[in-house]
Amino acid sequence: MSNTENRLALGFNIDHIINIRQARFTPYPDLLETLRLVETGGADGITLHLREDRRHIQDADVYTVREHCTTRMNLEMAATEEMANIACDVHPEDCCIVPEKREELTTEGGLDVIKQFDRIKKVTQRLNQENIRVSLFIEPSKEHIERVPDIGAPVIELHTGTYANLHGDAQKRELERIIEAAEFAESHGIIVNAGHGLDNKNTQAIAAIPQMRELNIGHYLVARAVFVGIKQAILEMKLLMAEARQ
Repeated sequence: MSNTENRLALGFNIDHIINIRQARFTPYPDLLETLRLVETGGADGITLHLREDRRHIQDADVYTVREHCTTRMNLEMAATEEMANIACDVHPEDCCIVPEKREELTTEGGLDVIKQFDRIKKVTQRLNQENIRVSLFIEPSKEHIERVPDIGAPVIELHTGTYANLHGDAQKRELERIIEAAEFAESHGIIVNAGHGLDNKNTQAIAAIPQMRELNIGHYLVARAVFVGIKQAILEMKLLMAEARQ
């Protein structure tokens, strides 16, 4: 595998920066300044989740990111007609379809692509028609991965939240589950990304999985940036990811 093929991309999720702004409805932290620092700091893309309850990212933010993003825009969204309409209007490079519950603190668990097959397929096909690359945020489960080609999504993002919250042997078992899922997905021609709960302690094991192509990280990077700045937080994470691929 060449160095280019072996390279692992980092998507920076800006939701938690915007959380600070929305806590008091201030004009700061400034979205354009956020984009500038994240992209010049070395992130490979901007990830943002327009939730149905608009608890952080707002509609105007999505359009601003589209206009000013110089890397790649990844819009996380629920599989609803409203979100599909916005995505088709904004036209990001990528859309990651995620599960969403009003009462949750953050996205908890992966999509149930079996029970919600028809609804997810309908939204996926519409985005495909607009040449927007679709990713499905799912659990590392072969049963769910098997349904992805029928839905028509070329990419999955494996949910690493369970892995991140475990320790010791339990975490090792969950890691093996993720590794097996990544191998299984690649054997079915699916591009494999991962995200949720990743930090400086647990990222390298995920980054070392050969099938991984991108990690989407937000909360840890924003928390780390409080102490060292956005650019340094990105640099540290990319170094950890690069070391894991050696």
